[in-house]
Amino acid sequence: MERVLKALANRRRIAILRHLKKNKEASVGDLSEAIKLSFKSTSRHLAVLIGADIVEREQRGLLVFYKLSTTLPPLARAIFTVILS
Repeated sequence: MERVLKALANRRRIAILRHLKKNKEASVGDLSEAIKLSFKSTSRHLAVLIGADIVEREQRGLLVFYKLSTTLPPLARAIFTVILS
């Protein structure tokens, strides 16, 4: 529970999640442009979200695409209804 709350307690990560909800999936480059943050910082935020099982990654050739997890922790699902509406 602590890991999920910490992952969601950041405005940049919330911006990433909003973008993924709207667009279904995105690469790090797409996300970094959308939230106006460096590629490296965006990757770090994604690592936190992956560690909390909120985001999944899929490698396709040289690119990696990220999307909201299909098996969201119940706490994350409840919080999403509030912050991602």
